[in-house]
Amino acid sequence: MNKVYSEAGSALDGLLFDGMLIAAGGFGLCGIPELLIDAIREAGTKDLTIASNNCGVDDFGLGVLLKRKQISKMISSYVGENAEFMRQYLSGELELEFNPQGTLAERMRAGGAGIAGFYTKTGVGTVVAEGKEHKSFNGETHVLETGIVADLSIVKAWKADASGNLVFRKTARNFNPPAATCGKICVAEVEEIVPIGSLEPDQIHLPGIYVHRLIQGKHEKCIERVVVFMDHTNKAGESKVLKRCTLPLTGQGVVDRIVTNLGVLDTVEGGLSVVECADGVTEDELRRATEATIVN
Repeated sequence: MNKVYSEAGSALDGLLFDGMLIAAGGFGLCGIPELLIDAIREAGTKDLTIASNNCGVDDFGLGVLLKRKQISKMISSYVGENAEFMRQYLSGELELEFNPQGTLAERMRAGGAGIAGFYTKTGVGTVVAEGKEHKSFNGETHVLETGIVADLSIVKAWKADASGNLVFRKTARNFNPPAATCGKICVAEVEEIVPIGSLEPDQIHLPGIYVHRLIQGKHEKCIERVVVFMDHTNKAGESKVLKRCTLPLTGQGVVDRIVTNLGVLDTVEGGLSVVECADGVTEDELRRATEATIVN
């Protein structure tokens, strides 16, 4: 059985229909099946229910389906920084079923394992438990959650062989394995397809039995907004918001916002911009405590 398809559109041929439930892997912008999402956008499939940790950002990932009004319901744990997600939910255009993050992952895993439901203490006494069955175990109240079985799963992996065995790269593993297993059909996109037998069995994160179709493609590397929380000065009163970092860097030019005990600063061209000062702190005090250039 040939599982390898030439591109995302052909891999989804015959699988899409209006009103379907899709489980999508990924976390934030890490490990999201962007090529398959774009193909769903191009297909125009609508009234979708999507089970995914979050909904991308406004112009990338699942956010592009929101923008085209193709999603009618989200089952997720995090609205994130997607302004369109927030707008559609608050205006009543989008139905939202909130799930605690671990509960959502377990609902997918349970669906893939043939488990119809399970009890958990998470969410008891909150809105996520409203209307659900409650039961006491060892004197503690638990709420019944149902397994998710999707019409289609779409996931992103790093490597695959032609039989569909998948290897995920570091944190891109996230929701992808449970999302893959809970779909009646699973389509995976990968960065590289290698010959059968070249993957060590212990390297494989998801057996190919779960994967029905496979594509290889080029992927955009996206970084979400990076916010740093820190003290503004050290114990000697010297600024820690410097013009140039003196310690080893794990990433250069990736910080978007700095939140300290004195205020909030955004990175802009030429330096920093003051967003707000902490209670009791004046802007002059914030500026004097900042070595880096404040341009506004």
